[in-house]
This record gives sequence, C-alpha cells and structure tokens, in this order.
Amino acid sequence: MPSCSQLYHISQQRSESFFPVMVASKETQIYRHDVDQLSVSEREGLLKPYLPQNQPTNTKPLKSQPIRHFCKVQLHLLAFALMHALFSLYIRFRQAYHILLDRIFAVLYYHHRAPELIKQDIQALTRIPQHLTVILELKEEEQGFVGLEKLLDDVAEISAWCAGAGIPMLSVYERTGALKDHLQRTHRTIASKLHAYFGRHVPSLEIQAPHVQSFLNGEDLGQSPSSAAEDGRSTLVDLTKTLTEMSQRNKLSAEDISLDLIDAEISESVMTEPDLLIIFGPYIQLQGYPPWQIRLTEIYHSQDNNGVGYQVFLRALHNFAKAQMKFGR
Repeated sequence: MPSCSQLYHISQQRSESFFPVMVASKETQIYRHDVDQLSVSEREGLLKPYLPQNQPTNTKPLKSQPIRHFCKVQLHLLAFALMHALFSLYIRFRQAYHILLDRIFAVLYYHHRAPELIKQDIQALTRIPQHLTVILELKEEEQGFVGLEKLLDDVAEISAWCAGAGIPMLSVYERTGALKDHLQRTHRTIASKLHAYFGRHVPSLEIQAPHVQSFLNGEDLGQSPSSAAEDGRSTLVDLTKTLTEMSQRNKLSAEDISLDLIDAEISESVMTEPDLLIIFGPYIQLQGYPPWQIRLTEIYHSQDNNGVGYQVFLRALHNFAKAQMKFGR
C-alpha cells in the first residue's frame, strides 16, 4: 500500500499532465469566440496579406507560332554556319602562311648535308643551347619496320644538325621506348648519318639510355639518361625508396633531404636539365616527359607542323637566342 508521500507525488504528476490540456481547450474556446465575432470582411482582411496576387481567371491559351519558331531556328543555324566558316578560313590562311614560311626558310636556309652551312645559319645567334632535347613519336599506324626506320632516320638527322651547330648534348624522348629496344641499331644509324655529313672527320658519338648498355663508337660503357616514359617515373620511385630506407636506418636525416640533393641524384641517374625542348608537332604534348628535368627549360613548337624539319630546328634556335631567362625574377 503506497504511503502518503507517494500518493501526493502521483496526484501531482496527474495534475501536471492534465493542466496543459485544460489550458489548451480554454484558449481554443476563447479563439473561436473571438473569430465568431469578426465579420467576413474583417476575416478577409486578416488573410489578404498572405494570399498571392490576383491573377486573371479567364486567360486565353497561347497560340503556337510555328513561323516565328522556324525563323529563330534558321537564324541560329545561320550564325553557327557563319562562325564555322570564319574559323575554317582562319585555319586555312594560318596553314597556308606557315607552309609559305617553311618554303621560304627552305630556300634561304638549307644545310645540304654540309656542317659549314649549318654553322653559317646560326653564326648570328648570341647563344645556343648546351643541352637540347626533342620529343619524337612513333605513331600507332606507323609501328613496324617502316615506322622504326623513319624514327631512327629522324634521330640521326637531328643528331647531325646538333653536331653541325656545336650543340654538345642531345636527348631524345620517345614515349614507347622503341629507341631503347634498338640502341645498337640507333648507334649505327646515327654514325652513318654523321659520316654522310662530316666525311672522314666524324665527331665522337656517345649514346646512353637508362638500364641499358651504352655505346661510344661501338664500345660498351655504363648506364645513363632517359628516353622513355617509364624511365622518369621509375627513377623517382627508386630514389624515394632509397631515401626512405636510408632515413629509417639513420644513415640520412630528414633535414639532409633537399631539392639540391634530389636534383643531383636525378641528374646523375637520368640526365641533366636541358636548355631547350623542341616539339616537332602542331601542339604542345609532353607525352609523359619527366617534369623534373624541364622545370626551367625553354619549350618551342611550330603550329601546323607534323614532321621533323630543319626549318623548325633553326627557328627553335633563333627563338632560344632571343628568349629572356628571368628564373622567377
């Protein structure tokens, strides 16, 4: 049997639970009593600010206008065709201009496989790059014996031009690594081309590639620079692993790892940073070229050009001679 205090507590809870209902019902009665005393106009006045604006109820349906719609569509088509025609004319005139410019350069400047003429073409330049790199592409439709022969011939031609211009180092980047797979054949092709240009006085030739035996006038040497897409990535991955292992073994502290250290290691294992990059294509497509090596490299490409040409090579050297290297200043 509950005590008196327990009964008082229960009765208090009941009163608290029923009190809001009684108050709510009382307020509802008062509200209804007040509303019943309002007139219809007064009720409408209370609700009018919250109602949307009056709209005509007898609006007529819009009539279809096929002629106007047809004229609008034809006007849009005419504007599109006009823009397309103007842009096509611009492209045609630009291509014709570049073709004419190449013909003029071909007449005024051509090497005729004579190093003396190449030196004469660049003798007015204030400077030439000490390290030149080019991006060549072995296209899918040209893969095979014919495509490889064309690629090797392009590499040999550029090597002969660099030798004639006095450029001591040339790096050739080809994304698929076809040159690495035929390094000895590449050496023979370049040596033959240099013999055609220089006769008996053939300059010394050294061909290097990462993880592949290199050649100097046919003799085996060590290993060196990059020529394919995987070379730059694998070098960075190997360098990261090596630095991590040395740091874990307390052979190298984290403070010793700097940009100068990474740059020195990459330059030694891949190649030094080139001064000029020539793209023998109509667009700037690096095709996975290692970005670390071209941080400060001057990049040149010729619009509407789709092949290796002496005129593009010569214009790139002229453009490099006039370029200003501010190095962020």
